[in-house]
Amino acid sequence: MKYIILVGDGMADYPIPELGKQTPLDVAKTPNMDSVAQAGKVGLVKTIPPGMKPASDVANLSILGYDPTTSYTGRGPLEAANMGVELRSDEVAFRCNLITALEDTLADYSAGHISTKEAKVLISSLNEKLGSERVRFYPGVSYRHLVVIRDEEGVKGLSAECIPPHDITGGRISKNLPRGEGAELLINLMNSSRSILSDHEINHVRIDLGENPANMIWLWGQGERPNLVSFKERFGITGSVISAVDLVKGIGRSIGLDVINVPGATGYYDTDYAGKAKYAIDSLDQHDFVFVHVEAPDEAGHNGEIRQKITAIENFDRLVVGAILENFKEREGYRILVLSDHLTPISLRTHTADPTPFAICGEGIDPDDRMSFCEAEAKESSLRIDHGHELIEYLITG
Repeated sequence: MKYIILVGDGMADYPIPELGKQTPLDVAKTPNMDSVAQAGKVGLVKTIPPGMKPASDVANLSILGYDPTTSYTGRGPLEAANMGVELRSDEVAFRCNLITALEDTLADYSAGHISTKEAKVLISSLNEKLGSERVRFYPGVSYRHLVVIRDEEGVKGLSAECIPPHDITGGRISKNLPRGEGAELLINLMNSSRSILSDHEINHVRIDLGENPANMIWLWGQGERPNLVSFKERFGITGSVISAVDLVKGIGRSIGLDVINVPGATGYYDTDYAGKAKYAIDSLDQHDFVFVHVEAPDEAGHNGEIRQKITAIENFDRLVVGAILENFKEREGYRILVLSDHLTPISLRTHTADPTPFAICGEGIDPDDRMSFCEAEAKESSLRIDHGHELIEYLITG
C-alpha cells in the first residue's frame, strides 16, 4: 500500500466579502481535490491542540502523527535539524526572520521575500559582528534563518515570550518585543542588528530598486533539542518528505524520513509545483509513504493577497494533486489524503486554531456524499477527528 499526504499550507479560510462571502477554496478551480472528495470522504480535523499556538510546526507534527502536547519543543530546533545544526543540551535555537522595520513599525515580516543569495550575505555579516562563542547565526532560505544561543544557566533562562512577526505586520515593534526570562539579550541582538543591516550595501541597493530592505532581525519560535520516535518505528513503514521550508523538512529529518530537495522549490508563489509532484511519485519506488508540503497559499494569506491565494490553490490542485491522481488512476493499493494544515484567513493575515478540512480516498475508503473539497462541505460532514495526530492512523488503518 502507498500512502500520500498532500498539504496546501494555510489553504483554508473564512468567507470573504470581496468573494461574495465565499472562501478562496470555494472560488478556486479545484477539480482534482474535488475528485478526491467525491471518491472518498471529507471531514474536519483539529491539528492544533487546545492551548497551543496555531503554528505550522504544531500542525504538521500533528499531521505526521506526533502529539504536539508531548513531542513539541519549539520551532527553532526543528529548522536546525534540517540545517544540520546539532544542538547541545544547553543551547536554544531561535527562528530568525529578516524583516523590514520602518521606524517603530514592523512593515514586512519577510523583507520583501528577500532572495536567499542576498540573505546569506546579510546573515554572515551579522554572525561576524554579533556572533560569539555563545551566539551563532546560520543562514537559511529567503527570510528564514536561525540563531543558536548557549545559556550558561540552562535552557529555561531563555524562555522569553516571543511573538511571530507575521502576527504583527503593521504593528509597533516596541510593543511586541520579547518579554520574560532572557528578553534583554534577545532585544539587544534585535536592536543591534538594525544599525548593522541598515548600513549594508545590499539594503542600499534594495532601496534604490524600490524593494523592502532587510534592516532588522526578529527572533522567535525558540526551543531545545527534540527527541522524537522514528516514523518507521511508529508506523512500520518508511517514507519521505518534500517541502521548500526548513521547518517541515526538519520535522521529517527528526523522525527519520528521507528529505527530498526539489530544484526550484522556493516556498513562495513561484515554487516548482510540478517538480514536487514528480519527485513525490518517484520516491514511492523506494518508500510506501510520501508527505508533500506546499507553502504558497499560506504566504498569500499572510500577505493578504486574495488572488494570489486562489492562484496558489489552483496550482496546487492542478500540478500536485492532479499529477498524483493521474499517476495512480490505473493503479491499486494506495490512499491519498489532501488537507490544509491550518487556516490562514486573508482577513487576519495569520493562523487560527479552527478545525481544518481534509479529504481522503483510496483502497478501503468508502465514499460519503460530499461533492467538493471546501470548508462548508467539511463542516457538514459527520467525520471529525479531534486529535490531529490520529488522522494519519485513519489514513493507514482506515
